Amino acid sequence: MRTRQRDRDLPGPGEPWSEIRRGLWMGGHYWTDPAGEWRPVVVREEFDLVVSLFTRSGHGPGPRTEHLVAEVPDGPLAPGQLDLVQRAARTVATAVREGRSTLVRCHSGYNRSGLVVGQALIELGHDADEAIGLVRRGRSPWALNNEVFVDYLTAGLDLARLLTGLEPSG
Repeated sequence: MRTRQRDRDLPGPGEPWSEIRRGLWMGGHYWTDPAGEWRPVVVREEFDLVVSLFTRSGHGPGPRTEHLVAEVPDGPLAPGQLDLVQRAARTVATAVREGRSTLVRCHSGYNRSGLVVGQALIELGHDADEAIGLVRRGRSPWALNNEVFVDYLTAGLDLARLLTGLEPSG
């Protein structure tokens, strides 16, 4: 399965992970150092829960950290993938409510992690526009540059799942 959209014209994130709100972090498997070099991000024991929407061997987390893997592509999602995103977001929201430090990560920490963090923020009481703004202010103005993911958040994942499941008439 192809899991990374080719949008390499964007600048890489300037830090491994960013705090979006207290206890909720968003990041990637790679970041760009001040010299412009692409660097791997390895999570050890910094978080109580790590949700990975993209994985690479050797990037952690450590054995004492709860790790949820929910790989989805950085593109239009099928109904089952939207359900997976929604379940991951609920897990994240529950962890944050419980005071557990939580990292949601994908490749660079822009789109897939932005979708799950955005939905978790909605689960925590923010409206979609607030959630999208928090993600972009907290991580990067380039976060959620995948407009399909923005549409999913603004329409609501329940509705998006229903609409993506419709069979085209022919």
